[in-house]
Amino acid sequence: MAATRFLSHITIFNSKNSNLYSITILAILCTIFYLIGIWQHSLGPIPNSSSSPVSGFLSSSPCYSLHTAQLDFMPHHLPHHPTPATARVPHFPPCNISFSEYTPCEDARRSLKFDRDMLIYRQRHCPEKNELLKCRIPAPYGYKVPFRWPESREFAWFANVPHKELTVEKKAQNWVKVEGEKFRFPGGGTMFPRGADAYIDDIDKLINLKDGSIRTAIDTGCGVASWGAYLLSRNIIAMSFAPRDTHEAQVQFALERGVPALIGVLASIRLPYPSRAFDMAHCSRCLIPWDNYDGIYLIEVDRILRPGGYWILSGPPINWENHWKGWNRTADDLKAEQSRIETVAKSLCWKKIVQKGDIAIWQKPTNHIHCKATRKVFKQPRFCQTQNPDMAWYTKLEKCLTPLPQVSEIKEIAGGQLPKWPQRLNAIPPRISSGSLTGVAGNNFVENTELWKERVAYYKNIDYQLAQTGRYRNLLDMNAYLGGFAAALVDDPVWVMNAVPVEADQLNTLGVIYERGLIGTYQNWYFPFLSLPSIKFNDSLVFLDRCEAMSTYPRTYDFIHADSIFSLYKDRCDMEDILLEMDRVLRPEGSVIIRDDVDVLLKIKKIIDVMQWEGRIADHEKGPHEREKILFAVKQYWTAPPLAPKHDQ
Repeated sequence: MAATRFLSHITIFNSKNSNLYSITILAILCTIFYLIGIWQHSLGPIPNSSSSPVSGFLSSSPCYSLHTAQLDFMPHHLPHHPTPATARVPHFPPCNISFSEYTPCEDARRSLKFDRDMLIYRQRHCPEKNELLKCRIPAPYGYKVPFRWPESREFAWFANVPHKELTVEKKAQNWVKVEGEKFRFPGGGTMFPRGADAYIDDIDKLINLKDGSIRTAIDTGCGVASWGAYLLSRNIIAMSFAPRDTHEAQVQFALERGVPALIGVLASIRLPYPSRAFDMAHCSRCLIPWDNYDGIYLIEVDRILRPGGYWILSGPPINWENHWKGWNRTADDLKAEQSRIETVAKSLCWKKIVQKGDIAIWQKPTNHIHCKATRKVFKQPRFCQTQNPDMAWYTKLEKCLTPLPQVSEIKEIAGGQLPKWPQRLNAIPPRISSGSLTGVAGNNFVENTELWKERVAYYKNIDYQLAQTGRYRNLLDMNAYLGGFAAALVDDPVWVMNAVPVEADQLNTLGVIYERGLIGTYQNWYFPFLSLPSIKFNDSLVFLDRCEAMSTYPRTYDFIHADSIFSLYKDRCDMEDILLEMDRVLRPEGSVIIRDDVDVLLKIKKIIDVMQWEGRIADHEKGPHEREKILFAVKQYWTAPPLAPKHDQ
């Protein structure tokens, strides 16, 4: 046993010694190869500099010549490298001066492609995507900041709207006069040569314009909008519209005066307003053929009038007995026209409440209980069955009567009683209290009203010009929702065009805005082709998938507010196209406030930096931790260069 243990110890000892020797030899070999590797690496490309400490040693060694192979580990069968991507720097040069008054959707050359029947060629026809301008509309040389309200009601700079046509054409009617470098608006009109103020006083003697029951009005064929301009002193706000036609710049004059107006026409599609929007509608020699096309234009006025609302008509054929010679028409012709208008009005269940002098006034019923019974007498127009009465964006006119909401008894006002102005501004609108606006309850309305009071106060703390009384007059809210932004500014001498992009998966809230006593319009900044009715010219289908402009002139607004509009149209409309349209309708030195996600605003900031806007991004009113931020920007003053003098040949 002892011998066995001894042999075992010897074996273990020899095994340990053998392992030790192996490890030692391996370590020596590794060290040798490592040193050889360092030595070979040091013999790379030999520097030419004689100052190198190695160069003298190598040059003095004539015994052999050393050749070191350079190993190439790079692949040799790769495709060509793409050109490194660089961020596109946007470039939006000024447009030619010929575009100074460019209105994309009412372009005279484009309109010639469309039917003249029912004035279809004068309604909206926007450019296709490949026709959109990528330049900035210039102001005319010499452009000046408009007069402040209320002085602007009577004066405008000639350089801003350099057109004298109306001063000649309407000279006897006191529309507008040129006085040096200014236009003066005496307040006259075709049917009110004594002035709009006196004309409105005549209306006030027939219906009450002072008690607050009439707040919103629409003026069809408005001229230079003197009727709307002088209603404002009576706390009545009018939406004035007229086509862009031979009466050059009439809507542009209205906007320069600081009066709400849009380019528009009664043609083949609905006006861009909801049903039951206006307390009063007005036509003073507006040249609309009310008795034609089975009364379809009066049917449209009925749609947008509130229950109990008034329609006022002055001019042909009213008081034809005294004017027929001056109107260059026969007495029989005018008498027949008035008879046809009276018949259409009766078929709509309107009541003619007065005709005195040159003014006639009808009233719409407060509900349709009696009107439904009269369908046994008046077979036409029938009541509409399917069409949404508030849908009015490229919606075709129909020869059917828009039914009023149901009532339970004859004295009830369809759709709900509205408080008088100014209480109706903050009262819960009937469309909300009745539950007809899905997802918006009374408490939501109250919270939204308070929210926008806080937000506007925050805006004024940052943008001192917004806080300055009279600095701005014409304002645009591109995504108005319930009109909270406009309501928060109601005590300032401003008016706000509340745009509601209803087709962009949004709630149709424009009816609520009108029930508050504010004004606005439907406006889709992008419109897909599939949403439009088929339109052809020259037997070819017009492709209409595009970003769309407003129906207004360049330099309409002093201030634009855009709440989440870019996120709303993400992947639908190019950001730069919306910004270029904002630039078109914004005056030089006008301001913009854009609320949106911080990533969106950073992209916007890069674009406006090359548009001659000055902007900065500020924190949300709740603090820096909110992703939503606010961009404040000002459009710099610039104009077209002066026209080169003409030399005699």
